[in-house]
Amino acid sequence: MIKKVLIANRGEIALRVIKTCKALGIKTVAVYSDEDYNSLHVKHANEAYHIGKAAPKESYLNQEKIMQVILASGADAVHPGYGFLSENSDFAKLCEDNKVNFIGPTSESMDLCGDKMRCKSAMLKAKIPTIPGSPDLVKDVEEALNIANKIGYPVLLKSVYGGGGRGIRLVTNDKELRDAYDTVTGESIAAFGKSAMLVEKFLEKIRHIEYQLARDKHGNAVHIFERECSIQRRNQKLIEQTPSPAVDQKTREKIGELVVKAAEAVGYTNLGTAEFLRADNGEFYFIEINARLQVEHPITELVSGLDLVKLQIDIANGEPIPFQQKDLRMNGYAIECRINAEDTFLDFAPSTGPVPDVSIPSGPGVRCDTYLYSGCTVSPYYDSLMAKLCTWGQSFEESRTRMLNALDDFYIQGVETSIPLYKTILKTDEYKKGNLSTDFLKRYGIIEKLEKDIKDEKSANKESALAAAIMHSEYLKSRVKNSSNSSSSWKNKLG
Repeated sequence: MIKKVLIANRGEIALRVIKTCKALGIKTVAVYSDEDYNSLHVKHANEAYHIGKAAPKESYLNQEKIMQVILASGADAVHPGYGFLSENSDFAKLCEDNKVNFIGPTSESMDLCGDKMRCKSAMLKAKIPTIPGSPDLVKDVEEALNIANKIGYPVLLKSVYGGGGRGIRLVTNDKELRDAYDTVTGESIAAFGKSAMLVEKFLEKIRHIEYQLARDKHGNAVHIFERECSIQRRNQKLIEQTPSPAVDQKTREKIGELVVKAAEAVGYTNLGTAEFLRADNGEFYFIEINARLQVEHPITELVSGLDLVKLQIDIANGEPIPFQQKDLRMNGYAIECRINAEDTFLDFAPSTGPVPDVSIPSGPGVRCDTYLYSGCTVSPYYDSLMAKLCTWGQSFEESRTRMLNALDDFYIQGVETSIPLYKTILKTDEYKKGNLSTDFLKRYGIIEKLEKDIKDEKSANKESALAAAIMHSEYLKSRVKNSSNSSSSWKNKLG
């Protein structure tokens, strides 16, 4: 049984894992870089060890150093969180070789899931629909051109090892493909240390819908419903919700069965996410399995009542999943907004620096996973995600209203944030009606609407300030008048 867990991560996900471990009576070990000396995950863990300089490759991506700390601290398990080493099969193998329980899939399964081409082949064998494209890795740009012309433009040029929006380019003709080939290769090598290319048909007006899956070491597997993740920027998610407005119960069950088959096809264990694109005609196409806990896992917890980190630990301990598919029920509606430190009007450029003051929302149906506190710093070395703001409601409208109120209550001083953008999105008729797609921002001119909202708010603030100033002036005049009348009356009485 796991007794001590090292969290090979930082920020809010490290804090999230620590909370569940504490509830289970499991000791925790934090690691931190120079930049994170004063971070909350360091303060809340039972032990904390310095692992290097701020740059990720010298700290949170330093496998050997982290393994040294695991062994020195006596930790018998490691939770990778998401990002950094969470989907690094070499690190998972290093843990296996040192008899450290990696809370996640096996290195072999992770390696298969991380290779998009091999994973796609496994899905095809399992008769799970995938996006039309290259049947194997493309050898060079000429082969990529031949495939693109065969399936028809537009196409996506993708690195097999890409992810998080990196190593992907949309191209609409031969010239663009030629120009993008070397760029995508370079991006993949810079981000992941390797590259191999495939070509896929680009589907327009699509929705990004993923399914939470769990499979234990005894072969028991379930899906824990879907999450709609269609609102994105640069292929990275911004707002997620569950259930999806595009998925009815019949579809949920149908795709859920495919998810279980997908997990079996790659020998997957522990928690993961099967991701699909839903075409405008309602067809679902498998795209990948994310072999880790997802950023948006809290909304699944809110509607299912499960602690997914606890389920991860139980499965890592060799315990069977304590429920069957028929036992799971969706309760209510949940929304997550990723509170990023970035400037929407500068193409979502990161915004970093000190945060002198912060006020975190709370209340019925509100959950906020964050590393923020007054006096902390948003570092330029790491991801821009500062918090995951989630709301739950018995109805979608209740969850949406709670989210708008929570966004109003969320105050972060010192850096630009994505909060104004989310308020604009949640107020649109398109969002309220569930008309979502991965090009939502562009399709509905959201940035332009945001600009108008900000101008209207500034104008309203000026009018409010003017009205307040007038009221204050009238109040002062009335006080002077009353004071004068009172003085005259007093003098008359004395006379």
